[in-house]
Amino acid sequence: MPVYHLLKVQVFAMKLHLNTNVGLNAITGHGDGTVAVNNKQIDHALIVMPSQIIDPWPIVDSATLTLADFSHVLALKPALVVFGSGKIFRFPDTRILAAFSQARIGFEVMDTPAACRTYNVLASEGRNVAAALLV
Repeated sequence: MPVYHLLKVQVFAMKLHLNTNVGLNAITGHGDGTVAVNNKQIDHALIVMPSQIIDPWPIVDSATLTLADFSHVLALKPALVVFGSGKIFRFPDTRILAAFSQARIGFEVMDTPAACRTYNVLASEGRNVAAALLV
């Protein structure tokens, strides 16, 4: 009588995507007090979009951000702003949030490492996103 052995086979599916975003700005690293954009280390506030960078982002005091500090971001007219508030998650003044809402621009608040990751995902999808980062 033949002996049969059962084999357990696992099949893994992997979805591959063609990277068509060559030449777009990417956040290539982040750490304590620094962010790397296109492999360049930056240790101050900045705004990153797929096609442009505002470096430095001229803010007066990161602890007391005003609507005037966000005028650069509003002028860029992204579909969404990912605001990285530094190591500590903190919402900006409600007048800032209201201005983005009136301009029909999405505004998400997160700590800077999460904002960096979120920006990269959205930019790789071809979205018109801006990362406003406090480092």
